[in-house]
Amino acid sequence: MSTIQQTQALPTGTWSLDPVHSDIGFEIDYMAGTFRGSFSTFGAELVDGELTGWADVGSVQVKDPDLETHLQSAEFFDAERHPRLTFASREVERTGDEVAIAGEIAIKGHTEPIELRGTISDPIADPYGKERFGLKLSTTVDRTAFGIEWNAPLPSGEPALSNDVTIVADLQLVEAA
Repeated sequence: MSTIQQTQALPTGTWSLDPVHSDIGFEIDYMAGTFRGSFSTFGAELVDGELTGWADVGSVQVKDPDLETHLQSAEFFDAERHPRLTFASREVERTGDEVAIAGEIAIKGHTEPIELRGTISDPIADPYGKERFGLKLSTTVDRTAFGIEWNAPLPSGEPALSNDVTIVADLQLVEAA
């Protein structure tokens, strides 16, 4: 029996981020493991199938305040000159619960095309009389394409920090009134 893939649209109308039940962060290979961080101040909106989002660089969170300060410096995000990361979609493809969202991301004043891939849930009624749905998305970018080149050599001569950074977003969007 063959399976027919049917392309579906994203929900129409205006949908706003529920920041309490959403997360935006990043993961990068560092030495012998994975270094993770997130942003505490961020937003997203879906308007008639077009997804936009942002994160305030000054809200970056990691397990060490000194590292947060370093990530906000010119060696990384350069929060003083580029206080926000932004994303805007260009094209969305949805098949069942899978979604691919092509768009552009701006980091440290430089814009690059990316494709977010992940899953989407169908809208459901929440206990507060609103409709909501979820998006779990990720993509991997080369941080050096955005001018983020800091690294430290290990005794072996290999870099401590990978160039590939995975950006992850777990979003709940609520239908606007």
